[in-house]
Amino acid sequence: MLNPSIDSLLKKIDSKYTLVTVAAKRAREMQLADDCAVEKPVSHKFVGKALEEIDAELLNYVPSEEKVSE
Repeated sequence: MLNPSIDSLLKKIDSKYTLVTVAAKRAREMQLADDCAVEKPVSHKFVGKALEEIDAELLNYVPSEEKVSE
């Protein structure tokens, strides 16, 4: 079972695609700097730590307003 659950994460971020993208970018940042915002993370992997940050509302994102040309 995932910790945190996908249901609780989707309450924080609107889509699975956005959730994966935000978590992956944060995981890459943590690999370089090794700075987790969660005090005592359950996961020892970077992606798991990023998901815990999202669940704890320590990590947010701003959606871009990029328009797709037709």
